[in-house]
Parts: sequence; structure tokens; C-alpha cells
Amino acid sequence: MKRRSTASHKSPTIGQLQTHLGAKVSLHDDNESYISRLRKKVGSDLILSPSVAAVIHDHEGKLLLQEKSSGEAWSLPAGGIELGESPQEAIVREVMEETGYAVCIHSILGVFGGRSFRYTYPSGDHVEYVVTLFQCKIIGGSGVPTDSETKSTQYFRRHDMPELALPYPKDDLFRAF
Repeated sequence: MKRRSTASHKSPTIGQLQTHLGAKVSLHDDNESYISRLRKKVGSDLILSPSVAAVIHDHEGKLLLQEKSSGEAWSLPAGGIELGESPQEAIVREVMEETGYAVCIHSILGVFGGRSFRYTYPSGDHVEYVVTLFQCKIIGGSGVPTDSETKSTQYFRRHDMPELALPYPKDDLFRAF
């Protein structure tokens, strides 16, 4: 009996479906985020969220952090991956939205998740993140955030930084510095 390998079987891409069907396939009709649409279905229950975060250092090795407008704890520039978006695309988009900087990706520092990466928002929404942590370098931009989530951004030395919303290991945040 000959076994068929499932390792080489891939699901069709949206583009392939569009070509096959002769029509444009849309995953949603507006600019509402995937998480917002999911929240309408599950309320504030715990959800798993694939996410990205950026480690960005200045020339002195200080780490760029974001102060949230909502009054939540400081964080790395970070956010959720939207449907159809790669983690690499997501981190470039999130950094631009939250800091106003264009970045290039240098490396992946790690992937984090589990119970210690659960978070409850002021709204009562519960989330458990699985975060791909990217080391990025600023290559342009104005430094003016394009969304309302950011109150300010600031660079911090390892021993001067505020507590973050999620428990990233400081050794990973300051690797090579």
C-alpha cells in the first residue's frame, strides 16, 4: 500500500482561490481587525492571539518602549497579526503605527507564550499571546505614531526601564548590549 505524504500538501492561497473562482475572495468587508470581529463572537473570554513585538535599540544600546494612551503598562512596539498577514509584515506595520518609524528586520530573538503571557485589558477582555519577538533596526520614518494607542515613546537602559505589560526576559531584550 502506497502512502501519500501530507507534508507536501498545501492549502490554496487566497490568490489561487481568486484565480480558480474567477472572483475576488474577501475575508472581511471593512477595516475592522480580526480580534475585534472575534471579540463580537466570544465576548471577553480568553482567546489565543498570534502576535509580534519589536526590540529596537538606539546607538547607545537603549531599548525603545511605548507608553500606552490607555494608562496600561509600558510595552514594546507590538500587536496582533491580521488574517492573511505574515509575522514579518505585521511587525513592520505595528512599529510604523505605534512609533512612526520604518524598520527592517534583523533577526528573530524568540517566540514566547503560555500562562505568563496572559493579559487582561482594562475592558475585561482576556488574551493569551504567542509572540514572535523580532530584533529590528530603524531605517526611516518621522517618529510620530499613526494611531491613538501611543502616548509617547522613549528609550531606556536595562536598569532604568519600567515594568512591561508582558514578562519578556531582559536578557533577550538586551542581547548583544
